Amino acid sequence: MHEWDERTDLLAHSVIGYAIERLKVPKDPHWGARPAQELNAALGGSVSPVGIGGHEALRLFRDVLMPATRPFDHPMALAYVPTAPSLAATLFDLVVSASSIFAGHWESGAGAIAAENQALRWLADLAGFPSSAGGCFVSGGSAANLSALVTARFCAQAQRNRPDRWRIATTAEAHASIRAAARVMDVDVVTVPADDRGRMHGRDLQTALSGIDGVFAVVANGGTTNAGAVDDLESIAEVCADKQLWLHIDGAYGLAALCAPSARSEFNGIELSDSFGVDPHKWLFAPYDCAALVYRQPRLAAEAHAQHGEYLDSIDRGEWNPADYAYHLSRRARGLPLWFSLATYGTDGYQKAVEQTLTTARALASEVSRRPEFELLIDPQLSVVLFKRVGWTDPQYAAWSAARAREGVVLILPTRWRGDVCYRVCVVNPLTRITDLCTVLDDLASAEPSATDS
Repeated sequence: MHEWDERTDLLAHSVIGYAIERLKVPKDPHWGARPAQELNAALGGSVSPVGIGGHEALRLFRDVLMPATRPFDHPMALAYVPTAPSLAATLFDLVVSASSIFAGHWESGAGAIAAENQALRWLADLAGFPSSAGGCFVSGGSAANLSALVTARFCAQAQRNRPDRWRIATTAEAHASIRAAARVMDVDVVTVPADDRGRMHGRDLQTALSGIDGVFAVVANGGTTNAGAVDDLESIAEVCADKQLWLHIDGAYGLAALCAPSARSEFNGIELSDSFGVDPHKWLFAPYDCAALVYRQPRLAAEAHAQHGEYLDSIDRGEWNPADYAYHLSRRARGLPLWFSLATYGTDGYQKAVEQTLTTARALASEVSRRPEFELLIDPQLSVVLFKRVGWTDPQYAAWSAARAREGVVLILPTRWRGDVCYRVCVVNPLTRITDLCTVLDDLASAEPSATDS
């Protein structure tokens, strides 16, 4: 298992060869989930006392397991928030996995951490954070949000008396991970009303907090998952400053647009926040799993999260230890593929790619607006487009989506906006073409109710 021999050499070439094939060959949009019974039968006794050998295991993965997964990096994967990792980022992820880097502490992973910090510095500069800002990479937006809120409560506990209940404030449009973090922390959530585009404003936050005790943090949205809404960060920051509340911005999806000049003004006020999170595996072209968490004052996060014990006493706390800035200890250098991609293509390349997706989303919105079969529900702030197929019922939406996913045409799923069913398209792949999206609209416009009922 741990000694290199001729069989290992052959297996290595086969695995690397398949990885290259996976990158070069167009993704099969027919891929998707299969019944568990079918997959279990195909796997058979693959995990056994003697094993089945590397080449047979690779065959099972290539022929059985991989086709039972949804290719979220396909240009026509437009549901949820898909992914579009750059070729350089994906290739370098192989190197990261092969390098066995423990990237929790500087002593063990200094080279990797130094590169990760360059990528974090780019993000901090985009947000207008001071040179002292910093943070770490975690697994995703859920981990980033929880870690930031733990830091916020730690600071509040040090500054004031403990209330009957600690609370955070956010809108109903916030990602589900915010309420999940509140449950884990055993804190309550104050729901702030949003406007008709799903955005929080300072005036509504001020009203919602009136007479409420124990609020220690406000979570603003830097691009909601459902509608791509960006809250009014400047007015929210004013309220937070006045009430001495921690302002965290959840930008797991949307903050990637900080690098796009056409969208940068949407985020005015982010420079006044205390922390923000953004997932490079969503719209900054990194592979899963990678989220960046950045603090204005990382020292506060280290005070909240640094772990101590006899086996940890030798750690030099004067160095940059990513384990000190979130709830984790063990961690892979998950920010390295982003750094490698940025170093390979340059930040101008990133700006161009994000702008391309924004242009595509805006063109789709314009196309929807001009067609009588559709109703554009809101003008997109970022790259999420919400629209209705006029006259359709809930079952028709679901049936059309299921049929086209099965046929490998496109993955678009229904959602709800203000209580009504609609379609949601999220564009994060620069290879998604408006011509292909117009073909989808043609299909939607011509689809008969009887066809979508089947």
